[in-house]
Amino acid sequence: MKVVKFGGSSLCSSEQIRKVADIIRSDAERRIAVVSAPGKRSSGDTKVTDMLIALHVNHTAGLNTEDAISRIIERFASIIRDLEIDPALLAQFEQTLVHYLETIDSKDRLLDALKSCGEDFNAQLVSAYLNQIGVRAAYMSPKEAGILVTDEPSNAQLIESSYDALNRLKTTEHVLVIPGFYGCSENDAIVTFPRGGSDITGAIVARGVEAELYENFTDVSFIYSAHPGLIDRPHAIREITYREMRELSYAGFGVFHDEALEPVFKKHIPVMIRNTNDPDVEGTKIVSDREFIPEMPVIGISCDEGFTSITMNKYLMNREIGFTRRLLQILEDHRLSYEHIPSGIDNLSVILRTRQFEGNSKLEDVMADIKDKLEPDSMYVEDDLALLVIVGEGMKEHVGIATKTTTALSDNDVNIGMINQGASEISMMFAIDIKDAHKALRAIYSNYFKEVKV
Repeated sequence: MKVVKFGGSSLCSSEQIRKVADIIRSDAERRIAVVSAPGKRSSGDTKVTDMLIALHVNHTAGLNTEDAISRIIERFASIIRDLEIDPALLAQFEQTLVHYLETIDSKDRLLDALKSCGEDFNAQLVSAYLNQIGVRAAYMSPKEAGILVTDEPSNAQLIESSYDALNRLKTTEHVLVIPGFYGCSENDAIVTFPRGGSDITGAIVARGVEAELYENFTDVSFIYSAHPGLIDRPHAIREITYREMRELSYAGFGVFHDEALEPVFKKHIPVMIRNTNDPDVEGTKIVSDREFIPEMPVIGISCDEGFTSITMNKYLMNREIGFTRRLLQILEDHRLSYEHIPSGIDNLSVILRTRQFEGNSKLEDVMADIKDKLEPDSMYVEDDLALLVIVGEGMKEHVGIATKTTTALSDNDVNIGMINQGASEISMMFAIDIKDAHKALRAIYSNYFKEVKV
């Protein structure tokens, strides 16, 4: 069995839905499809999810919601008309929106319920179209599928027993169409997953039914070794490990949010990235292990912006038992997560995402706590940092990676603030000034991939 997930760009119009239907019926092993809400049809268009959020804003502000509802319904109506599906679905969709607006008092609960409608309506629509063209299909809500989640709005976490419920779907004789992005709590509330929600649903379902392959259809054929918007015609990755993908996703790769791979990673289910608009191309395969290619020790390079470092200096820091533990306790007390902690014998830096300090006084409060409880000799903050990350399983077996990288940065006048190599030895991080981010990425890419023919 294969589980297939289709993103918003794959389902944005009647033309795209026809492509999706052809993909599903071209392979009898594609038994379960997880769908997103319709995305943008063009750069100036609006995603259905954003239209639903706008509806919520109007309602909570006490404004008229009729126009917002009409725009949402018309978006689905245009698809239904083109596909010649029974328009009775539209009345159900509008009734659902009105019902949520009239019956859900909590703003957070209402937002989750409204946001879920994009995926939910699209799943019903896709199922109806599949049946119309002769594919036996059935819409199945997350509740019916058994996707049981925790009850924090917009931050659903799967309850482990869901996998047992999902496992019964592996014997389905129909093509099941399941909306992504949300689950159902024990109190029957609709709760959405955090960012990357439909990818999370697809991976959860693939693990639950023990799929042989999880195919994630999007608008690109491959994961590339660097961002195509920054590097001209970057190298296409044919095979990449979960570990490599996790490192690159963390550092800004936009194909997958890093949380979305966790369910399939645990069961070693391979993931195939494929292009809805070019479905015959076998894209990038994400696997547990891959063959090491000696001439390509680095498989990908990424650069993410928006980091702040706090550096502490204290003579004989290395002899002070519990120094790092107390620092981490301070961060926990202020509900801050950290990214890296490079250290020396008398100094230590902690790197955090800058967005955690926006609109609050946490940075000043943390600095005051560190000064009071750790008594450093000196301390300073650096803002506007970018983290440049190089990733590759082959780095463990290859000598000279750090030298080759630092030389490339030096030759291009990029100053390195700090270096940190992960314990797994498959990634290396360089902190640089944000103004040098793109220049640094191009310099390192040229060093590792300009002659790659693999």
